[in-house]
Amino acid sequence: MSQEALSELEAITGAGTVTERSVIDLWPLGLMRRRAGQSSPVVRVVRPSMSAQVPGLLAWATAKGITLVPMGAGSGVCGAIGLQGGEIALDLGGLNRVLNIDSTNHTCRVEAGVLGIDLEVALQAHGLTWGHFPSSLPTSTVGGLISTRSTGQESTRYGSVEDSVLGLRIALADGRLLEPRPFGRSAVGPALDQLWIGAEGSLGVILEATLRVHPPPTLVLGGGWELSSIGAGLQAMRSVLRTGIRPLVMRLYDREDTAFQGLDLDGCLLVAASAGEPSVAQAEFAVIRDALASATDLGPEPWERWQRHRFDLSADRLRGYLEPTGAFLDTIELGGPWDVMEGLHQQVKSGLSAHGIALCHFSHPTLQGCCAYFTFGGSRDTEEEAERVYLACWRETMARALEAGATISHHHGVGRARRDWVKTELGGWWGVWDSVRASLDPLGTLNPNAVGGRGDKGAKNSLEDNLE
Repeated sequence: MSQEALSELEAITGAGTVTERSVIDLWPLGLMRRRAGQSSPVVRVVRPSMSAQVPGLLAWATAKGITLVPMGAGSGVCGAIGLQGGEIALDLGGLNRVLNIDSTNHTCRVEAGVLGIDLEVALQAHGLTWGHFPSSLPTSTVGGLISTRSTGQESTRYGSVEDSVLGLRIALADGRLLEPRPFGRSAVGPALDQLWIGAEGSLGVILEATLRVHPPPTLVLGGGWELSSIGAGLQAMRSVLRTGIRPLVMRLYDREDTAFQGLDLDGCLLVAASAGEPSVAQAEFAVIRDALASATDLGPEPWERWQRHRFDLSADRLRGYLEPTGAFLDTIELGGPWDVMEGLHQQVKSGLSAHGIALCHFSHPTLQGCCAYFTFGGSRDTEEEAERVYLACWRETMARALEAGATISHHHGVGRARRDWVKTELGGWWGVWDSVRASLDPLGTLNPNAVGGRGDKGAKNSLEDNLE
């Protein structure tokens, strides 16, 4: 970047707001490549302190033909943040204010760079909760969670992030501002702000969000049960939901993941909890226990242990696991209807196990289906072989998901990790998506690595390119 351009940039955001560094997220393949000695380009990073500065930044970048990639805390795991030389990272961490908490209407208005945990602390001080608890809550921003279409651990009760978004304030690539529409629901046309939920920063920059919040439950009751098999466990989860209640949490672990939870069981662990006013929580927990009457009741300890460790998967731990030469480790979360989940588990688990260790748990259940969350890992003698096996795990799993009629991502997003399979899943909707993106960002100012990529810019570092 020329000194003139740098001066123009700082004129918009202020002196000292532009720095230089390499920028990546927590995509395991990116971490593996860094370990192998592949350096990431050093790029300019601009960190505005006010949302009013962002429209001007976008208009400037569009006029200059410079790619400007919005980012939150960099905790994404799919490689959506991976800048090339000459691109600029738009660090939204400076937009970190909780602007309003409305206890009467149960809403809050918050800037995009607020960490999820900081929002939750602020809400709890007002006797409220967001109800959105991904395992990355301490290290992810509200804007990042919205941009990746996140789901939290208590989604069966509170819904996913799209269910909590009542309105968004957006800056478009040309600098135009879109303000939230009034109230939370309107029959005046489609809810167009939903386009930005899961768009990974490719349609515009989320500046603020108005969110639905909730009174926290007065009582939470939880426990653990042992089921004889994955099939029995899935049927048990479905039976609970068919009663009409909405448990706070339900998670089923296969035998290998049950052992990873520290339990020496012959079968599969199911953890479940109810929440609400005492009489409601007690009644719903009784329904859960009745539905699981044929399972072995393990008491409250498995639930209490899960609560203690629910946010343990930190960036530092992931980097630690990937530190040894030749190591590979990742997670792949697939969503699907109930009638495909057992077969999907068998197919994917068999494929991943051929390359190393593989674990799976099922979570986020609804009446229509749930998420299968696979963890896989291993090691090879060389970095090249480790990458080859890692890519094979992804390629085989994506193929099996599509063949089974499952979605290739339940809540982690797309980025570079899933780019090569987006068109297949979207089918005819791909043309609609591409048209929307071309209309809102015709010059390609925003994230080229988002949701399937964009033309030549989007073709960099895809998994299929790496396999050639």
